[in-house]
Amino acid sequence: MKPTTLLTLTLALAAFGARAEDKPLLAIPGKVIYENKLSDGAGAPWKAAKGEWKPADGVLRGSELEADKHGAVTRLPNKLTDFVIEYEFKFSGAKATSLSINAIKDHMARIMITPKSVAIQRDDNDHEGPDKAVVFARFPAELGEGWHKVRLEMVGDKMLGKVDDLVAWGANELFLKEKASPGFTVSGQSVDFRNFSLKEATLNPAWEEVKGTLPKPGEKVAAAARPAAAKGAAKKKAE
Repeated sequence: MKPTTLLTLTLALAAFGARAEDKPLLAIPGKVIYENKLSDGAGAPWKAAKGEWKPADGVLRGSELEADKHGAVTRLPNKLTDFVIEYEFKFSGAKATSLSINAIKDHMARIMITPKSVAIQRDDNDHEGPDKAVVFARFPAELGEGWHKVRLEMVGDKMLGKVDDLVAWGANELFLKEKASPGFTVSGQSVDFRNFSLKEATLNPAWEEVKGTLPKPGEKVAAAARPAAAKGAAKKKAE
């Protein structure tokens, strides 16, 4: 790393009081847009579109409702430019959860998490049209009991996702459009959330050096886990 870049990064760390484990990656966090420990659940300005969202044991608990025939979803109404989101989650029986960002129309990006995998991706932006999701990375993981930390950074045409020590990034022109409605999704029963923060962000001046230490987009894409039913069918066929 060049001395000037190292000095810039050191000053940035000092300016924002960052802990060693939270050293800047893609973004330097700035002004707080919204913070909530979620100890009393998620009242206004959160808007629950699907599922049940309630306070439970000092955290926010999200659960899918069978009658909805759709995963649970709750979102903030914010329109965003460059930002950093951080929070913690814990699986309490659910099959999957995600941190999702919308474009003004349709989806834009997400970190998709199951107990066995973490995916950082650009979303399908037109559902039934020709557009398709682009998975920048999919890691095998063991996210059993206990709390896990999530960070999503979006600056310019780039996004970076981090779940515990799993980190990946990618770039796409879709990310240059206005970002909106950050939110949680839950598939199944249930996921707990706490310590949510949303901050403005600027590009880390040491990003090029940091980027060199991370997987290239598409370099770490493990096969997606098949649903249990599909696994059972494959085993039966093999037998």
